[in-house]
Parts: sequence; structure tokens; C-alpha cells
Amino acid sequence: MPNKKVSQRSNLEDHNGIRISYHEKVCAERMKTLFNKIDNMNKEIKTLSGDISELKEYANKSKGGFKLLIILGSILATVVGYFNYNG
Repeated sequence: MPNKKVSQRSNLEDHNGIRISYHEKVCAERMKTLFNKIDNMNKEIKTLSGDISELKEYANKSKGGFKLLIILGSILATVVGYFNYNG
């Protein structure tokens, strides 16, 4: 009887070993894919470094335009509020 338990246990250990090695293989493949994608992204970022400065310029212009709209809206609200309050 003890021989069956030992053989069952070794079969389970072998099966688990196979599952673990398969899992490690899958994870290694995923990591390789991730590293390749990260390398490609880094290459694209380096080639687009000139475009990034243009993007920053555009963002700064947009911020300035938004601030101007806020100031003009505040002035308009003040004028309308003044005439409604005194009127």
C-alpha cells in the first residue's frame, strides 16, 4: 500500500513540475514581448523628440488662451453685475 502513495506523490510532483516549467516558459515569453514593446516605444519617443517641443508650445498657447478667456469672462461678469445691481 505505501508504494501506491509514493508513486502517486511522485506523479503529482512530476505533474506540478511540468506545470511550473510551462508557466515559467509562458512568463518568459511575455517578458520578452514586453521588453520588445518598451524598446520600440523608446525608439519612437527618441524620433519624436522634436514633435514634443511643438506639443509643449501648443499646450502653452492653449493655457494662455484659456487664461485670457477667464479674464475676459470675469470682466464681462463684473460689468454685467455692476449694471444689474445699480439698475
